[in-house]
Amino acid sequence: MSETELSTPQPVVLAERLLGTEAFAQLFKEGMSLVESTAAYLDGPGRQESRALDRTASLAYATESMRLTTRLMQLASWLLLQRAVNDGELTTEQAKNEKNKVRFSGAAAPENDLLGQLPERLRELISGSIALQDKVVRLDAMLYSDRRELPPADNPVERQLGLLKAAFERPA
Repeated sequence: MSETELSTPQPVVLAERLLGTEAFAQLFKEGMSLVESTAAYLDGPGRQESRALDRTASLAYATESMRLTTRLMQLASWLLLQRAVNDGELTTEQAKNEKNKVRFSGAAAPENDLLGQLPERLRELISGSIALQDKVVRLDAMLYSDRRELPPADNPVERQLGLLKAAFERPA
């Protein structure tokens, strides 16, 4: 190790270690399961339910189902990138560059009056996707925030050494 590496300790990024844990595996499984169940719903029962809606609700259904699928595709892309890092297929830097292409859309739910007109299963899927996006956005911030912007940690040992040095350097 070089002297610079020894004199400037770097923080341990717990989020990077989290990607290799069962917690990330569960998040990945949750995300992919949500993608699959949404696709099954929209291609099957959702299609039938949308036909029974009035014009305003039908438009809301179309809008929200597009927002939902877009959100889920973004989340799936992010999750797959992180899994590729875990599997050694990508470096963290490569994943960061690719990740920048993934833009999380607004997670806002539809207005309450429109939400009430949508089928219950679609509302559940929207809610689940927003909750998943919140988790992923928090993890993404922990993983990819610019650590150089963090203030140096207050090191109590260095502070004590500084006080001792100051005490012995004073004239008597």
